[in-house]
Amino acid sequence: MKKHTMWMFGGAMLAAGGLQAGEGLGYQDTPIITGTSYHVHDGERPQPRIIETAGAVVVTPPSDATILFDGKNLDAWTTDGGEAVWEIKDGAMVATKKAISTKEKFGAIQLHVEWRLPAERKVNGQKGGNSGIFLMGRYEVQVLQSHNNKTYPDGQAGALYGQLPPLVNATSPQGEWNSYDIIFVPPVYEGDSVKTPAKVTIIHNGVVVQNAESYLGPTSHKKLASYPKTHPDTAPIGLQFHGDPMEYRNIWVRPLGERDQPN
Repeated sequence: MKKHTMWMFGGAMLAAGGLQAGEGLGYQDTPIITGTSYHVHDGERPQPRIIETAGAVVVTPPSDATILFDGKNLDAWTTDGGEAVWEIKDGAMVATKKAISTKEKFGAIQLHVEWRLPAERKVNGQKGGNSGIFLMGRYEVQVLQSHNNKTYPDGQAGALYGQLPPLVNATSPQGEWNSYDIIFVPPVYEGDSVKTPAKVTIIHNGVVVQNAESYLGPTSHKKLASYPKTHPDTAPIGLQFHGDPMEYRNIWVRPLGERDQPN
């Protein structure tokens, strides 16, 4: 699991290079995404409509939540099985050096995350303001400073990276906080084949940007995603270090659970 997770983080970090198309926004030498006429990371795909919001929706963790970061320490996180290497500054943890992942493993979850990029950081497409949330260490929800910063649509904030752009671009101005509320359900297998794909709903700054969408498979860069023959029931949540000092705060997670269970 750990090797797979770290390979996935590393693979997504390749997004800044390669054959560019259009205005340097993406690629035209990649596979066509299943069910669409667009290439993976297609720079000519229509840009999501830009909307303005009031910014991050700050949500107090409910009583059954696991607190992953409350501004005080990195006890819930690890880097390569050791101490988490990210820094804490003014109540936020700052991406540095390497990816981190949770010590605990999760399956179907509700996840709340708040993130921002410092205002003084220079950004250009995928460069300067890039990170990512990896559900089960495999399925990326893109974190990118996408306010006044164009890139290929399946690589902007709120995208299922390399698969599906967000419905709208709801990103706050640089230097201001964003929030993600993510509802994720792992794939269901029958034998070595997928019966039901992994599904995710993403609410960005109070706006639905992914509505019960299906992942085509674990996240890849410049490749068409597909499911492996085996899959764990639970796995850590990962946060990507893409070379940029993305900041995170108020991170908590809770299991989705089932109806009609005893109290």
